[in-house]
Amino acid sequence: MRTLPTSSATDQQLVAQVLGGNTAAFGQVVQRTEGLVTQLIFKMIRHPADRPDLAQEVYLKVFKNLAGFKFQAKLSTWVGQVTYNTCLHYLEKKQLVLLDPAEAAPDDATEEGRRALPTATSDDDPETALFDQDLAGILSAAIEQLPPLYRTLISLYHQQELSYEEIAQITSLPDGTVKNYLFRARKQLKQHLLARYHRHDL
Repeated sequence: MRTLPTSSATDQQLVAQVLGGNTAAFGQVVQRTEGLVTQLIFKMIRHPADRPDLAQEVYLKVFKNLAGFKFQAKLSTWVGQVTYNTCLHYLEKKQLVLLDPAEAAPDDATEEGRRALPTATSDDDPETALFDQDLAGILSAAIEQLPPLYRTLISLYHQQELSYEEIAQITSLPDGTVKNYLFRARKQLKQHLLARYHRHDL
């Protein structure tokens, strides 16, 4: 009897099981990567009605091309790359812009910076919890005002907690470009927040 996959199975074991015909193993692949796939699609694609079809297309591509996965990166990173390229193709087909050319101009500014954006830090105090919830909502709304590529990079780095190298693998952007764009994204985010809200309100 074929052994069902477990949460402790390695990437190699899961891929081998899927290629061996174990459909439950592919369900485990989906479970491990759906958070990343969802974040990428939501940040890159504005039209809600198109998102489920894109997610389905992503996993069809993953299943179809899994035999060609060479383990040069983590399985989740490779699935992220498939997702990013699928969304990129969608945007190109719709003649939508991922990043305005003016935003992509060379910039010497770099930032190693802290990973953390303002996040909820509430304790048992209901008033504090409500404030943190409001702050999270303000930040989320501000992020949505960024260009799609900047939204995506912010999500990958700060929410999915991926490294610069992993983000570079997913997006096919050089490490330095990823760092530069993240710096610009944070700068735009700060400018948007300061323009819309008084400093003491944040």
